[in-house]
Amino acid sequence: MTDFTLTRVQLDDDVTIGDLTIGGHHIAWVCEDTVREIPGVPVEEWKIKGSTAIPYGRYQIKRTFSNRFQRTMPQLLEVPGFEGIRIHSGNTSVDTEGCLLPGLERRPKGVGSSALAVLEVEKWLDAIDRNGDEAWIVIRPVMGAL
Repeated sequence: MTDFTLTRVQLDDDVTIGDLTIGGHHIAWVCEDTVREIPGVPVEEWKIKGSTAIPYGRYQIKRTFSNRFQRTMPQLLEVPGFEGIRIHSGNTSVDTEGCLLPGLERRPKGVGSSALAVLEVEKWLDAIDRNGDEAWIVIRPVMGAL
């Protein structure tokens, strides 16, 4: 199975919007906090708690129980300097603390139809599970951005 790919295409001072695909197939837009990453600099030197997008990289996705949300949901594992990074519904960077918020609609400062987009991501995760594969996501900038 191919990895999910999140290509960050809009890097604003107050929000980040990305294009989530798998095997070249568009699944959703994703709203995140601001990208503050400084390549080669440790996370603790550029992270602002609760308002920073996670570092570029490749992360395994597992469905685990969230104490905060009181249900099982997708979690990105071993994100340097971050804990409890989830994929969940929400519409703007106010709704995230580093998490990925998918939406079917791209808006200037967020996403729309988020609950439906989460269901779409879950369908892909179900298919990956049925195949006995592991789910991974690669987070990268639009070509030429970094």
